[in-house]
Amino acid sequence: MAKKENTEDYLIQNGDILEYLRKEKTRKFDLIITSPPYNIGKAYETKTSIKNYLSTQKQIIKGLVKVLSNQGSICWQVGNYVDNGEVFPLDIYYYEIFSKLGLKLRNRIVWHFGHGLHASNRFSGRYETILWFTKSDDYIFNLDNVRVPSKYPGKLHYKGPNKGKPSGNPLGKNPSDVWEILKQDWDSCFWEIPNVKSNHPEKTDHPCQFPIELVERCVLALTNEGSWILDPFGGVGTTVIASLKNNRRCVSVDKEKNYCDIAEERINQFKKGTLKIRPIGQPIHQPSANDKVAQVPKEWQSNT
Repeated sequence: MAKKENTEDYLIQNGDILEYLRKEKTRKFDLIITSPPYNIGKAYETKTSIKNYLSTQKQIIKGLVKVLSNQGSICWQVGNYVDNGEVFPLDIYYYEIFSKLGLKLRNRIVWHFGHGLHASNRFSGRYETILWFTKSDDYIFNLDNVRVPSKYPGKLHYKGPNKGKPSGNPLGKNPSDVWEILKQDWDSCFWEIPNVKSNHPEKTDHPCQFPIELVERCVLALTNEGSWILDPFGGVGTTVIASLKNNRRCVSVDKEKNYCDIAEERINQFKKGTLKIRPIGQPIHQPSANDKVAQVPKEWQSNT
């Protein structure tokens, strides 16, 4: 296993995650967060049967649980596996694996994004899920770090000893996990964070890159400053950057040397202040009626 960089605050490891876990004897991680391969035949994976895929993932997860701190969390971000037009929701399969290993599901977060591949024989998929598990009932959860603006900050208690006083929290509200119509970022169980497409400021050569903002919210809520974080499928270093940005430490493992090299370059850019990062909580652009992309093409307009 090739070691790319080892500093006091992060480690980029080029190699197999199972090999890394066998050698890891000193660190305990307060957060393990990743987006594993979906078994859809990307360049970095070999497509196999859903049974074989899940069997391999189970062995990895067993090793991850062993290096998870007693107050730690695992956030597993997945989408769907599609085979011959049939959809297999991976979070359902993963829930069984984690549950049998004794972990407790705290939230099933829906990550909604407005763009993606268009389907012709089913509705186009526009969300993925993050399964948040904890190892125990005594887990790190810093709600105040991730509160969002209240919809009605001026709402008052209408009875009781606090009658006439503000009923909410001055720091904002707890992000809901109930489906709602979105009007702004983080206003419901949707975490409406744009996925990393060609025009995203964080885009690299990785075909399934997830945004720093998505990881950052989990980092802020589920770890403390100085905590160690592990990404077992680290890709181009998104988790490392989210960790360093918030005074956490991180190990990122990936078997693709090219992605590890890109991760190192991105971290160097971050430390120099030149890395393009979408600010957390930044509203998603909504085109106006005057924007060309929002106008009906002439070819579609009626000739009448």
